[in-house]
Amino acid sequence: MKHSFLFGFILSTLAFDGCSHAGGNITEQELVRRTQELVDAVAAGDRRPFDKYFAPDCMFFDEKGRNMDKKALLADQAPLPAGYSGSIRVIKPQSRIYKDTAILSYDLDETEIVFGQRQKARYHETDTWLLRNGEWQIVAAQVLRYYEDPAPGRLDLRRAADYVGTYELAPGKTLVVSLEDGNVFSQRAGKTKDALIPESADIFFRKGVEGRQVFRRDESGHVDALIDRRNNEDVVWRKIR
Repeated sequence: MKHSFLFGFILSTLAFDGCSHAGGNITEQELVRRTQELVDAVAAGDRRPFDKYFAPDCMFFDEKGRNMDKKALLADQAPLPAGYSGSIRVIKPQSRIYKDTAILSYDLDETEIVFGQRQKARYHETDTWLLRNGEWQIVAAQVLRYYEDPAPGRLDLRRAADYVGTYELAPGKTLVVSLEDGNVFSQRAGKTKDALIPESADIFFRKGVEGRQVFRRDESGHVDALIDRRNNEDVVWRKIR
């Protein structure tokens, strides 16, 4: 949806307990219902549920690292652009409900259609609500995005032989890169062997591990280092043989 997340993030709510009056106890079932009501409003950019269920002093932290107050949160809501559509399901809820505090933690299963192309994303959100002045409103929420491996690419065997060798991080800290049956592996001293899955030329990833393994080439085209890159930060292993 809205970029990396359906409209940048998924919003949720804890609200009334389904009674005809405000305040009182609230159930997990009602919290989930209200949460689904909010995420259903995301694609249309409907700000009304967000204005109703978020407290004036709320704090919202999305999966991009943005810290938004209520004013910014409302301003961030807008309809999907032409050619985009999608939906979000609230799943796997867990709750802790006390006298005047309710916490709902759950997964968000997003399906986005971009000009006919289907995309999936998964998030986890935790919301904290308070009962104040007879009304349940959310005061803090945080969204995390589940890591997903990229689509595997095709290994260029003509380049793969360049990767084979021993790499050093510091004296006594080495890893060995090998090529076996058309697959690339790395193994740190004293550790198990990891398969390096190709993404594109000289760029690899490890299954279920965030970040990339990048083989660096010097000006002559020879591999001189293996870069362990995570969150745009590099740890460089120099090729020593």
